[in-house]
Amino acid sequence: MAMVVVVVVVVVIVVVVVVVVIVVVLIVVVEVVVVVAAVVVVVVVVVVVVVVVVVVVVVVVVVIVVVVEVVVVVVVVEVVVVVVVVVVVVVVVVVVVVAAVAEAVAVATAAAVAAAVTAAVAVTAAAAVIEQL
Repeated sequence: MAMVVVVVVVVVIVVVVVVVVIVVVLIVVVEVVVVVAAVVVVVVVVVVVVVVVVVVVVVVVVVIVVVVEVVVVVVVVEVVVVVVVVVVVVVVVVVVVVAAVAEAVAVATAAAVAAAVTAAVAVTAAAAVIEQL
């Protein structure tokens, strides 16, 4: 009878550990999906802002060309503005992607550590129960 109790206790402990590990993995997956969605939203917002800025710059440049008629200066200003906008967009996208990847790695690492600690506690508890018998 005592062996049946030991087997039942060990099976319950193993089932609890498996459920905890599955829950932790699901939490990590949800967190990664949320981070990826946030990155996509930020990239879309940045692209919209860049398009608006480019349209405004083009309108301003056309007005300058019509009013001042200094083609060389306008072309230089337009090129400089476009280069600056492109550089800013690239920097923002790189920073957002690096931050998102760092957060995802940190969350995954924390979840893995939590799962390992939970498994170690469960194994220790099972060993203690078996040792008692």
